[in-house]
Amino acid sequence: MLSPTNDPMTSAERRAGIGLASIFALRMLGLFLILPVFSIYAKDLPGGDDMSLVGFALGAYGLTQACLQILYGTASDRFGRKPVIVFGLVLFIIGSFVAALAGDIYGVIAGRVLQGAGAISAAVTALAADLTREQHLTKVMAMIGSSIGLVFALSMVGAPLLYATIGMPGIFALTGVLAILAILVVLRVVPAAPAIPLTARLAELRRGAEQPATAAHELWRFYPAPDADGDVGAAAFGAGPYWRAARR
Repeated sequence: MLSPTNDPMTSAERRAGIGLASIFALRMLGLFLILPVFSIYAKDLPGGDDMSLVGFALGAYGLTQACLQILYGTASDRFGRKPVIVFGLVLFIIGSFVAALAGDIYGVIAGRVLQGAGAISAAVTALAADLTREQHLTKVMAMIGSSIGLVFALSMVGAPLLYATIGMPGIFALTGVLAILAILVVLRVVPAAPAIPLTARLAELRRGAEQPATAAHELWRFYPAPDADGDVGAAAFGAGPYWRAARR
């Protein structure tokens, strides 16, 4: 167990927390804006009368995320956190504009799959661990969690207003623009990450191998289940009601 400390967060740690929370917020705002109004929009799309396809269009994002989280985490260990995060956001942007330009439900599904292929959650949380001392890591994770809750509440209120103003294609395009802003935050706001972030941490674990409890305590940083579990839950939340309706 760590001894109590009164060390305040450094300016770099605060910048990392605010920047990473902003990345999550910008990306998740775009996703949450879709949830309240997509079923209304889908009725007018070719193929949108099939509830199972509508459900798959909503759930495809979470399913793709869950499948790719470990791959993105491994890639971020090898190539660095920031390049992997930017790559994932670029895929998300492409998917957003594919969905915005889609002429039928299948095009929207393709766009949602591409959005989900930008599975950056594991890389972002790993970067938070790289840039933050352990005694302050829970504060950074709290910033990230709070930002997600805040944008969820804002999206539930703002989505109907945006839908009435710019329509569903405009909302999809807006998600792409928000992801572009997230890339700028990654490059301009978030501090530089260690060149090979995992190596030093693994060496530390090897040195503490004679203390299994300590090593086990540290391994939670690399455990992918929380991200994957959240993605599967999001997929079920979005797609489940439509699949049940289609079976009736």
